[in-house]
Amino acid sequence: MLQALVENALNLGKAILVLFIIVDPLGNIPIFTSLTGKMSKESKRKVFNTATLVGFILLLAFSLAGQEIFSIFGISIFSFEVAGGVLLLIIAIKILVTGSVMEIKESPESIGAVPIAMPLLVGPGAITTTIFNIQAYGLVVTVLSVLLVLFVTWLILRHIDSFYGFLGKTGALVIARVMSLLIAAIAIQYILFGITHFLESMN
Repeated sequence: MLQALVENALNLGKAILVLFIIVDPLGNIPIFTSLTGKMSKESKRKVFNTATLVGFILLLAFSLAGQEIFSIFGISIFSFEVAGGVLLLIIAIKILVTGSVMEIKESPESIGAVPIAMPLLVGPGAITTTIFNIQAYGLVVTVLSVLLVLFVTWLILRHIDSFYGFLGKTGALVIARVMSLLIAAIAIQYILFGITHFLESMN
């Protein structure tokens, strides 16, 4: 009994650590401040609440029925990686060129859902990780890991102004554009992985 509890605790720790690294709310702070810099506190609250809720629902849905969802639409995880990579690449380019991907007419809820929840927080990597976790560690561990990681992410987003104040407007803008280069590289990597895995599956 004790051994099983210890094993489950270790598995939960592994699942949380890997998912948190993939979601990377701390690394994305400059991007989030760039997206919400011109918003009021109330609008920011709506954005981050929406982002956390949508992210949780997406991860939970894909962890429970990821393979089935792909099968229904006749797509593979490889094509999903390519699609997510293309979307991330577009976001990275827009940030590099304009400093933001936010359109004036978009609502806070829209910004919270896309691009913050998907694909910045919940991208192909996070979805693939949750699918792997449920296969490796089981339903309870996977759901708990998703819940805890998204809760910590929500706390970080709620205090994002403190981080923004520390960085300053110029510092946040510079870091956001540097991070967008990294996001572009990650996007290319997703695309290459998707194409490579697809070609391997055809052999």
